[in-house]
Amino acid sequence: MLNSAKPTLGVINAEPEPIKLDWPATALLIIDMQRDFMEPGGFGETLGNDVSQLARAVEPIGAVLKAARDTGMLVIHTREGHLPDLSDAPPAKVERGAPSLRIGDPGPMGRILIRGEAGHDIIPELYPLDSEVVIDKPGKGAFYATELTDVLEKYGIENLLVCGVTTEVCVNTTVREANDRGYRCVVISDGCASYFPEFHEMGLKMIKAQGGIFGWVADSAAVLEAMKVSTT
Repeated sequence: MLNSAKPTLGVINAEPEPIKLDWPATALLIIDMQRDFMEPGGFGETLGNDVSQLARAVEPIGAVLKAARDTGMLVIHTREGHLPDLSDAPPAKVERGAPSLRIGDPGPMGRILIRGEAGHDIIPELYPLDSEVVIDKPGKGAFYATELTDVLEKYGIENLLVCGVTTEVCVNTTVREANDRGYRCVVISDGCASYFPEFHEMGLKMIKAQGGIFGWVADSAAVLEAMKVSTT
């Protein structure tokens, strides 16, 4: 964990206002940077989306991830997906829409959105270290039917730096869940992305509206600048 001999407070220049964070009580939460969402042949593309839209988030996330690792910050990755027998996948979710392949169908990277398949795993650029926490979730939010609350309580976490995909779906859902549980969330704006750029922008506006009703929003440069306090 963070070196206690170094300063532990940092101020992020965020919207709607700057926020002071206690770094030992802060974790980096990376949402669903999986091949099934990021690469051709995965679930995102089966829904008719241009998966290249999500690539813009990889480099900013990588920069913050490196800084988090350098400072010893707790890093948590999430993956959305289901058990092979689909017992945790509601029919309403599986049957929704008209994708070219449904959840559980065979695809180029294995069965679509199924745990243990290649497509379910995290992209190589952001692959978790053995020491980092990986949360497998069956829904959009990272708290639903997972051990995330237990992990955060174990490490004394009060603040979350949140990034990943997609901005308006799994990121927004997780931030709203976290807000209701009393966590302060700072969403890394350029570390999130959507298949629909307009949804990305509106998703960020929803979080920081009304005095930060769900949390704060800052770009990766502002987060990295604030994190320097733990490395100098």
